[in-house]
Amino acid sequence: MSPASKFTEKDLEQISREYAALKEAAAKRCANGDELAVVQKAFEFANAAHQGVRRRSGEPYIIHPIAVAMIVVSKIGLGYKSIAAALLHDVVEDTDYTVEDIRNLFGDKIASLVEGLTKIKTVLDKEDKSRSESIQAENFKRILLTINDDVRVVLIKLADRLHNCRTIEYMPEYKRDKILSETMFIFIPLAHRLGLYGVKSEMEDIWLRYKEPAAFKEISEKINSNVSSMEAEIDEFIRPIDESLRSAGFSFEIKKRVKTPYSIWHKMQTKGVSFDQVYDLYAVRIIFTPPADTTESERDMCYHIFSIITGIYRYKADRVRDWVKHPKNNGYEALHCTLMSNTGIWMEVQIRSTRMNDIAEKGIAAHWAYKNGGYKGEGVNEMDLWINKVKEILVNPDVNALELLDIIHSDLVSADIFVFTRKGEQRRIQKGATALDFAYLIHTEIGNHAIAAKVNMKLVPLSTVLHSGDQVEIITAENETPKAEWLHFLQTRKARYEVGDWIRSHRRDEDEVEPQPKKKEVKALKSKYIVASCCNPIPGDAVVGFKGPDGLISIHKKTCATANSMAAKFGNRIVIPEWSGIDNNEFTVRLSLKGVDRVGMINEITLYLSLVMGVNIRRFNLGSEDGVFEGYMDVCVNERKLLDTLVKKLRSIEGIQSVIRTEI
Repeated sequence: MSPASKFTEKDLEQISREYAALKEAAAKRCANGDELAVVQKAFEFANAAHQGVRRRSGEPYIIHPIAVAMIVVSKIGLGYKSIAAALLHDVVEDTDYTVEDIRNLFGDKIASLVEGLTKIKTVLDKEDKSRSESIQAENFKRILLTINDDVRVVLIKLADRLHNCRTIEYMPEYKRDKILSETMFIFIPLAHRLGLYGVKSEMEDIWLRYKEPAAFKEISEKINSNVSSMEAEIDEFIRPIDESLRSAGFSFEIKKRVKTPYSIWHKMQTKGVSFDQVYDLYAVRIIFTPPADTTESERDMCYHIFSIITGIYRYKADRVRDWVKHPKNNGYEALHCTLMSNTGIWMEVQIRSTRMNDIAEKGIAAHWAYKNGGYKGEGVNEMDLWINKVKEILVNPDVNALELLDIIHSDLVSADIFVFTRKGEQRRIQKGATALDFAYLIHTEIGNHAIAAKVNMKLVPLSTVLHSGDQVEIITAENETPKAEWLHFLQTRKARYEVGDWIRSHRRDEDEVEPQPKKKEVKALKSKYIVASCCNPIPGDAVVGFKGPDGLISIHKKTCATANSMAAKFGNRIVIPEWSGIDNNEFTVRLSLKGVDRVGMINEITLYLSLVMGVNIRRFNLGSEDGVFEGYMDVCVNERKLLDTLVKKLRSIEGIQSVIRTEI
């Protein structure tokens, strides 16, 4: 924020234009002229308070509160008090006005919202490099504490963070890394859990644009090229669906959707596929309005539409997702299926009611609007359960800020699956959980004495990842006790806490509780630098560094989950390292492969790498079962460009379905 300066005619025109758009949008959310008058009053007050002040971008500061208010009304769907609070959210922090001034002018509720936002901004902007503990962890605890008071504070803060991300190019690099990591570690999962798809998706794309600029540019260009060439084909796919639904008497609209750059990039990374192999690039959304006099439930109408469209096109049975019967944790409801077009292209179709669509687009605000409006859903809403769970954690005096941050983050990113006990009892557990996690879910003592498990009657290790529908039996031994290495694969908070607690109470050396990842010295870099083994960055990767208490700087890939976690907790430790003088160094990288097995496949891969690419293979571990091979190999490369070429060539070999760079 720059000191006050006189605004030009162009500045005043921009302010007038931006506010006119906000006022038009706000009018649709206001019940009457009195509510709209409050919004007008808030704008005039904030505009006067920020008069002559500019942002880093050079534009008038008032543009920021206007933009935040626009996000609040258009992407989140909040009412006039939240719009007014968004316009006023920086007044107390950045000017001489007080919360009492806001209260006298706008009433208790708007003042309370502004006060909550002011407290958050104060601690987020605070940096105390003299303290070793995490200021940022304390900051996020304060943010979440506002859920106890009014969840609208968190929603407006998400709008504020989104607009700050939109203008992040004007930030210095170290601050940009801090903000982006905070956004990925906390704000994006929080937006997801609160059902704010639009906010979440835009934040993800901004994150990708700055963390992986080349990938973002390439994917965006391919999306634009594909969409323009596919427009007519998508319309032809929709035409018989439209005709059939009209004949059946449905009131509906059909919208077209293209996957976002981030969601495509994420699928490419996790599945090891190319852009051309992302078959759900396009989606068609059917949004129907249930008649007032119908006896057919929303759920039944979804299934009715499903039966109609699958009578037109062949559907992929393993791609049906029924979130109508079992809504997501964030309240999302819809029926998804993937259909084969007449031209041989797989197309995802999403079926929603208007109510389901509002909740999908605007999340918790829409959910509570329907709830307060008298809509009776089936069962207890998962979003309410999660908020109550957060409140319980927040009031626990034994949980410090760093622990809280890890707990909340784990809860935010986790999804649930359903598994069964040996006796057929259904239990809910987070996605990615292992058999040992399940043991601790049943009872602490069962976990402490577990030695193996039976999953679907088959003997498996405790580290086996569970899937929905699995039947699990835990095998125990009286003399078995928890081991520190269990912490490497445990996923649930309860299990990790129980194992850590047992080890702490039986051992003095706490270093065994959380084994630190091995770090590799890089001779060519200055001695103060080490390469983190969690992501194994190589020259050409976009990297970020973190200075530890010992003065050593660990280098991570900017997209590394550990790096995002550290930046979200310890933003004051961020440094910007540079690769230099490393031309003669080799770095070991692990590539995971999967494909269709055939005679000579392994031999072909090894010969190609060694003879054609001249790449040294340090380790090779591939296995084959039922015609499918899967495994990994560790190869030596000296830069990212060579690795990218290698991956591209491997994917071109007949039978190889995926090649993914993974941690060693």
